[in-house]
Amino acid sequence: MYGREILDKILTYQFCAVELNLFLDNFPDSKNAKDDYEKVSAKLTSLVHEYEKDYGPLTNFGSSFVENPRAWVDQPWPWENYE
Repeated sequence: MYGREILDKILTYQFCAVELNLFLDNFPDSKNAKDDYEKVSAKLTSLVHEYEKDYGPLTNFGSSFVENPRAWVDQPWPWENYE
């Protein structure tokens, strides 16, 4: 997958995670929503790691896996990866 494709999937899964989170705020006992949230969160985490491994960090403040801290200044921003 190319950078833009992964980034688009990340945005889709982030949207789904937020929506499920809001739903669970109102219906905290919904097993289906909890199961969906866990699946979406796992896939989102996987996509973020895949993206960051190939293209650099998406976020900072210790929430991202970063092998090379200079990636913030040496690599293009996420929206610039249009391969």
